Amino acid sequence: MSNPTACLLIIGNEVLSGRTRDANLQFLATRLGEMGIPLREVRVIPDVPGTIIATVNEVRAKFDHVFTTGGIGPTHDDITSECVAAAFGVPWVVHEESRALMAEDYARRDPPVEFNAARLRMATLPLGATPIRCAMVTAPGFTMGNVHVMAGVPRIMQSMFEALAPSLGRGVPVVSRAVHALGVYEGNIAEPLGAVQARFPGLDIGSYPFYRAHGPQGFSGGGVALVAKGTDAAEVEAAAAAITQMLRDLGAAPIQGEPPPV
Repeated sequence: MSNPTACLLIIGNEVLSGRTRDANLQFLATRLGEMGIPLREVRVIPDVPGTIIATVNEVRAKFDHVFTTGGIGPTHDDITSECVAAAFGVPWVVHEESRALMAEDYARRDPPVEFNAARLRMATLPLGATPIRCAMVTAPGFTMGNVHVMAGVPRIMQSMFEALAPSLGRGVPVVSRAVHALGVYEGNIAEPLGAVQARFPGLDIGSYPFYRAHGPQGFSGGGVALVAKGTDAAEVEAAAAAITQMLRDLGAAPIQGEPPPV
């Protein structure tokens, strides 16, 4: 049985403009990999209703899980929730339980906060959605079908995800091994690394160049991080060993895991 798959939609003009740096992708990719739900696709899309609706409908048909971040706040451009309702063809309505929780929360603050029409938007969900409650805020995310809608603020998104995680099910966890080599460049290893990949077709083997201005023992220059990743731990270990031997055959000194700090 194959692992379930996931897609992430990062929604917001502020990300596309460069005004906001996305900090959610790495967290989600790592946590989903640990759960055996590999992230297979990521898209960044604007706060445009037609784009959000069409993209949600496209990817929810392709992947087992779709996660969205951003666009569920109180302002005019926070339109993710109503667009998900439109994608599923259901009304966008006040979720009474969420409204009551938020109203109570705002009333007990010192001083009390007005629960106005803008804040009520955050308690308005697609009809039939299941709220995602978290410890950080009373305003919910929600799940509609296989679409999980979460906040864009990283600490809130992470809290929402951890609240959601137990309901997602699990596949076989994705494991990885990294081998680093200083003074080795991709152009020198492309052919033998391709041969290693051919030996392990069930794994993802990647090459990631880096540069260090002041490395160990006075080394300055570049190198590569070679990473084997997959769900078969024994095969991953075997691939890491093959990569290590490949580097030695090329006269390099491989470093298991991360290279020494600089």
